[in-house]
Amino acid sequence: MSIPFEAKAAAGLEHLGLKVAHQHLDQTAQQAAAGDWSYTHFLGYLLDGELEERRRRSIELSLQFARFPYQKRLEDFDYAAQPSIDRRLIDELATTRFCSEGRNVVLLGPPGVGKTHLAIALGACVCQLGQRAYFTTAIELARRLTKATREHRLHREMKNLVRPSVLIIDEVGYLSLDTTQASLLFQVIAERYEKQQAIILTSNKAFSEWAGVFAGDAVMASAALDRLLHRATVINIRGESYRLKARQRAGSERIELTPASDADGATQTQGQPKRSRSRAAAQAEQEEVNA
Repeated sequence: MSIPFEAKAAAGLEHLGLKVAHQHLDQTAQQAAAGDWSYTHFLGYLLDGELEERRRRSIELSLQFARFPYQKRLEDFDYAAQPSIDRRLIDELATTRFCSEGRNVVLLGPPGVGKTHLAIALGACVCQLGQRAYFTTAIELARRLTKATREHRLHREMKNLVRPSVLIIDEVGYLSLDTTQASLLFQVIAERYEKQQAIILTSNKAFSEWAGVFAGDAVMASAALDRLLHRATVINIRGESYRLKARQRAGSERIELTPASDADGATQTQGQPKRSRSRAAAQAEQEEVNA
């Protein structure tokens, strides 16, 4: 009777879609027999590989769904360059408890201080748990919803934007919104607030300037802030721009002194600066792309 059931084990795993367990069934059975494993140990060992593969696929799909413009990690963030940031607070946010609590994260500061880096890295932490994050800029979001309104599918788009565990809205205040776009951004904030779904938001504008973010409507700005800040962690970054510091560093190393004359007798003033593309300049340009 054992032979038919051994065949049924392989067929059953395949039928249930447990492909990894099916692939390792024979090898694991041999290990179990040689090691005198208990039945539950054998089953747990067999399923562990299946569960790990499913977790890997879930993370991969979550990262694809998030539509991050590039990958950033918290381990790569330069805290020494931004001493105003409390690393312990970032580590706490990396647990992603803010998602289950429906708590927002608002990152404020001038351009180039790492707001988007932190927003993407925290979103990636959410994806590592197999949960959904979605990244968009404020202007992309506004244009997408404006188009949905014209095509009579705004309700569907709103549902799509409420569904992820965390919605990342980058660059709020960088580009002007018209009255309709500002109203649509407010609706997204309000919908996620009602559903207690977290938002990670970055902005270069102080809260006192948010009337300008919402097309000059101070009442709408106040209502948006009321919902954003009711359950929120606000991080105000007051450091220097990474890009600006990289340019300054590159500029100081770009000037090289050249000889007073060349081999053909052509003259040049002693110590006259000659501009060349240095390694620091190339690095600065790369940092600007990735920041």
